[in-house]
Amino acid sequence: MSGWLDPRAARRWFARAGRAPAEDAVAGEVEQRMAARLEYVRLDPRWIADVGSGAAPRPSAVRDRYPKARMLRVASAFAPVRRSAQPLAARVRALVRSGREDVVCADPTALPVRTGACGLVWSNLALAWSADPAATLREWHRVLEIGGLLMFSSYGPDTLKELRAAFAAADPAAPHVHPFVDMHDLGDALVATGFADPVMDMEMLTVTYASVQAVVDDLRSTGQRNAHAARRRGLTGRRAWARMTDAYGALARDGRVPASFEIVYGHAWKTAPRTTADGRTIIRFDLPGKIRKPD
Repeated sequence: MSGWLDPRAARRWFARAGRAPAEDAVAGEVEQRMAARLEYVRLDPRWIADVGSGAAPRPSAVRDRYPKARMLRVASAFAPVRRSAQPLAARVRALVRSGREDVVCADPTALPVRTGACGLVWSNLALAWSADPAATLREWHRVLEIGGLLMFSSYGPDTLKELRAAFAAADPAAPHVHPFVDMHDLGDALVATGFADPVMDMEMLTVTYASVQAVVDDLRSTGQRNAHAARRRGLTGRRAWARMTDAYGALARDGRVPASFEIVYGHAWKTAPRTTADGRTIIRFDLPGKIRKPD
């Protein structure tokens, strides 16, 4: 589940992005679909960690759902946090809102949050950019309180399958599109981490573009570029690029090319631990609230 991503490159691409990931149309649609799942959850969190949203330019769906909760937005690159600096009037308005928000730059495997502080960890597509998804899930488990909920989305293996196939035909010597973790592997990782009652599902979203270049430009504008550790460090040659665009362009229908996104959704709960840190089993006794005296 880990080892392919160059985390420094990923942070660099997100720092240089012209738009925040939250401005991505696919990310926005996925977030709304995630939020719809909260309709079936009984939860009233005081603290929410929104991992991966960073300095979102608009109110998030989870904020709309829990307006009184205090929220910590976490970005993996510093530039979005720096761009989030607000004028004095905006900061004053934030202070009088019922729910306070803070923005930090942090590694998702080392959140600046005390153990058991959050009632909800919410993450929209950030797990796809983790160099170690299992370690990320362990950290999210750590910061949740007992009874807290993790809800996340990620990309599945068939994401950008058209772009991957076109590059494989044009330049097979180096990877140009990331691998993404399968839904079942993420479900197994949730159980191994200690989460309870994991629920996983997926759906395919297809976005059409006017050209292959429009697909690439859209990905680059939100920092979603090739950060594979085995990627080619130099520029793709003109001939290889032309072969890729020809192969991809052959998929066009009615003048538009498709881009597939396999979206994986998951949620799970943090329950009381069954073992101690050194592996000993914890046995709990439910003591009666009242002791009945004999007649």
